[in-house]
Formats: sequence, C-alpha cells, structure tokens
Amino acid sequence: MRTISDPSIPDRTVSRRILIVDDDAGARTALEFHFRREGWEVRAAGSAEQALGSVHEFRPDLVLTDVHMGGMTGLELLQRLNAAMPGVDVVVMTGYDDMGTTIQAMRGGAYDFLAKPLDLEQLDLLVARCLRDRAARARAGAENDVDERLAYAVGRTPRMIEIYKLIGMVAGTRAPVLIRGETGTGKELVAGAIHEYGPWAAEPFVAINCTAMAESLLESELFGHVKGAFTGADRDRKGKFELAGSGTIFLDEIGDTSPAFQAKLLRVIQQKEFHPVGGEKARTTQARVIAATHRNLEELVRQGRFREDLYFRLRVVEMQIPPLRERRDDIPALAQHLLARVARELKKEVRAIPPRVMQMLVEHDWPGNVREMENAILRAAVLARGQALSPEDFDLMAPPLSSAAGGDAAAAAEPEPLGTLAEAQRRHVERVLAHTRGNKSRAARILGISRPRLDRLLAAYQSGAADDDEIEP
Repeated sequence: MRTISDPSIPDRTVSRRILIVDDDAGARTALEFHFRREGWEVRAAGSAEQALGSVHEFRPDLVLTDVHMGGMTGLELLQRLNAAMPGVDVVVMTGYDDMGTTIQAMRGGAYDFLAKPLDLEQLDLLVARCLRDRAARARAGAENDVDERLAYAVGRTPRMIEIYKLIGMVAGTRAPVLIRGETGTGKELVAGAIHEYGPWAAEPFVAINCTAMAESLLESELFGHVKGAFTGADRDRKGKFELAGSGTIFLDEIGDTSPAFQAKLLRVIQQKEFHPVGGEKARTTQARVIAATHRNLEELVRQGRFREDLYFRLRVVEMQIPPLRERRDDIPALAQHLLARVARELKKEVRAIPPRVMQMLVEHDWPGNVREMENAILRAAVLARGQALSPEDFDLMAPPLSSAAGGDAAAAAEPEPLGTLAEAQRRHVERVLAHTRGNKSRAARILGISRPRLDRLLAAYQSGAADDDEIEP
C-alpha cells in the first residue's frame, strides 16, 4: 500500500499539520492515531466551534472535517476557514454522500469530499495528492491559490460522487458542458443541477429535445423568427436564447441535429449572437449552453455528420453519466426514493421493498436506466395490494424494442399465442432464464420459488410431464 509517508512523494518541503474535526469520539481518536503514526502533527476538535478556536494558533495545512455535527456544520466551517485561512486545504467527510452535500462542499472550495466509512488506503492516497499539490503551489509561489484544486473521487459510489464534484466545480462558471450517457440515465437532471447550484439559478432553465422537432421548427424555437419568415409567421417571436437571459439552454440529443443547424449553434457559442429565422439583424445572448447525447460523437465527426469545431466547443467540460448496471450499489437507495415519490403522487400507502424484490431490482440490467426503473416502480405501486411491493407487481422481462431488427421487428410486435396456464407458465420461466442468462439461482429469486422447485420444473419440462404443473412457492 502506498501511504502518505511514501518517500517518492515530494512533500518534505511542506509542513504536515492536520486538524481533525468530528463529534464522533471514536472516529476522531482512530484518525488521530492513524495520522500520528504517519508522522503528522495532529490536533483534534469535537466541534466546528472548537476547531475555529484553535485554528489560528495551530495553523494546520490540512483540515479533515465531518459535515453533520451539533452546532456549526462542516460546510459552515469550510466557509469560515476559506475566509480566514485561504491557504489551508479542507477535506469534507460525511456518512451522507448525497448529491447536494457533495456539490455544496466542492462549490464551497473543499479540496475533496469523502464518504464514511473511510477507506484508509484511499484517504492516504488523497492526502498524498494534497501534499503534492501544496508543494507544487509553494514552488510556483501560489500558496493561496485555492481555485485550482483537483478533486479525486472517494466514496461508496465513486463515479457518481465524481459527477457531483464536477457539478460543484462548473456550476459557478459559464463554460459549455457536454453530458454523455445512455438514454434514461438522468442527463437533464444533471444539467438542471448545474443550473440550480450556480449563481444564475434565478434565470430560466430551458430544455429542448433536439429530436422532437423538425430542423426549421428547432431553429425558430431557439433563435426566434421575424414576421413573414414562413407561412404562419404573422408576428415577430423571440426565441429561447433571447428569452433565457443569463440562464441555461439545455440541448438534449445534440448528436441528432443537422450540420446546418450545428453551424448556427457554433456561432452562438463563439460569438454570443444569432439571427432569428428570416431576420437580418443579429441578436445577442448570455445564455449558457449545456448539451447532451447518447450517441458516439467521435464517430459522427469521422462520418462528417457532426462538426468537429462544435464538438470541441461543446466539450469544454465533459461528464459521462454511468448506466445503472454499472452502479448497482445505487439501486436500493434509488428504488426507495422513487417508491416514496410515486406513493405520494398516487396517494397510496406503499412503502416497503422486500429483500427478494430488491434483489430482483439490483440484478436487472435496466436498459432504460433510471427512466425504466421509475416506470417499473410506478406500475408496481399501482398494482400493489398492500404496503409492500411483490415480484408479481413488476414486468421486467420484456426485451427492449430496439433489440428487434429487420424481419424480427414484426415478429417481436406479434402477441404471444394464447394457450393453457401451464404453457404460459413455461414461457414465463423460459423468459426469466433467458433474462438471467441461464443463472438458475437468480431466476428462482425472480420467480419467487426455491432453486430445487425450479430444477423440478425444468426437468418436468424436458420430459414433457409438466403440462398441468403450476408454480408454487
């Protein structure tokens, strides 16, 4: 394990004083012991107020603070430290690694954000990076430059926390952002968070789906038009770029636009001006552009279907939203959140997701991502007969429509033939097995039966003796 005392790390010109702030005495003591063993001069405080009382006398190089404490919070302490000692690096830690807290910490100038329980190896690597950055700033004569800090993802879901950090860092700028990810991953939510956490949150946030409109209508919607520009244009009309003021224009599925439209968008980003459809006089805009796509823009550039200059202009900051299947640890909390929201909307007392249902949700690949999960939980909540969801309330087995191609598409659209209950049961078992790629244990959990029971059913199907057998727990 590479630790903060690794001699290859050029930190010996930088002092090593750390202030640990945590109202949990056990956690505080463990961190004190760890850092003293690594050669640090350590001081600990049980509250933010106590930390502020000693910070000027101790003059730490690094502050490691919890967020949720009695009295002043760690985020308030971060704000006070940045004002009083701008040269100190602050690492925020919390057991609540939610998006809002992470974004606030990074926007407030935190060096990084850690989720509890802490991984000491990751903590050591983070502190080593912090020391290298301090040494580099010292050599460059930039001890107080807190705006050029790097963020490193640490937490239970590192990829999402990295996204939260990026939101916090870019929210206060007007730099274009390109958000990439599969359909349904929440790209518009991320764009909305960038807007809401920025200083222009009071200005409009305008979302446009570029695939939902014809090109001429899209241009009119964004740039406006003058009277007589086309049939039906009986008056001048302002476009979204003008109406947005200093707010945000979110262009979803930018990869589906034409090169002609891309040229006009490039002008808006480069020169902050545009021409209404049919108009000769340029108009200006201060709106920020955030774009999103599920397409491979690099391939579209190679094919000549997407302008390379626009591609580089849009991806000043790039964010890749991972699909749900790549962050399954997030699924339980997300499912509970969605169920609570759906239950409120439906005014139903559906609150619980039993373990076997949660396991089914975690193991599903979610080709439609968060959007698919929301729809599935909505359907399940509508059908639920009590306060808990059951496997029978879900229908997760249907393959995505995009999987059918050519002649198979028509076949995929055909309804299954009617038959006996036993035949329907057999087809359902086969679909579940196909979904789990032959994993019988997963299939049994989804079906709500035991593994031996599933084995008996499969054996009966193979011998042809299961015509009247029904699934029973």
